[in-house]
Amino acid sequence: MRVAVGSTRGPKVEAVRRVLATLAARHPALAAAEVEARDVDHGAPPMPLTVGALLDGAARRARTALAALRAEGRPADLGVGMEGGLEVRTDAGGRRAFLMSWAYVCDGARGAHGCGGAIELPPALLGPVLDQGQELSQAVDALVRGSDVRSREGAWGVLTGGLLDRTRSFELALLNAWAPFFNPEVYA
Repeated sequence: MRVAVGSTRGPKVEAVRRVLATLAARHPALAAAEVEARDVDHGAPPMPLTVGALLDGAARRARTALAALRAEGRPADLGVGMEGGLEVRTDAGGRRAFLMSWAYVCDGARGAHGCGGAIELPPALLGPVLDQGQELSQAVDALVRGSDVRSREGAWGVLTGGLLDRTRSFELALLNAWAPFFNPEVYA
């Protein structure tokens, strides 16, 4: 089996590898799955600010990666896309934003989304991201006086104090998106 991943970012590719290892306990054929990462044009904004943009970005990444490998003559069985970003809400309590990780898994005929949860952004990140237009990764780097945090623990690691990192948030999203493929009796 070959799995096309619509990103070359380390945390995303590692999440796919971890999920395949987890699923291989029930489906041994997945233990030998090849992961082929591709940097694809996914059409999502650099900082998605709605669930709709996250869903669309994840699906485009998966479909584009699947098509790219097939065009290279390296047929893939599944395409995987992951997208992180925010859902912004304004309610009686004011403006709030929730960091979310979404995944999409497809085989060319069918596909499914999964979410890796959500965590509310602190006020210190709202202004730079929503008012100044910074990407969350830039705002987090400035907040912790770090560099390229998203390639390691990501905003998830910073916000949870290291209890949950970016890779794990995508793992959860992938497990949820993969459910119709490894649990077809329920999704028939």
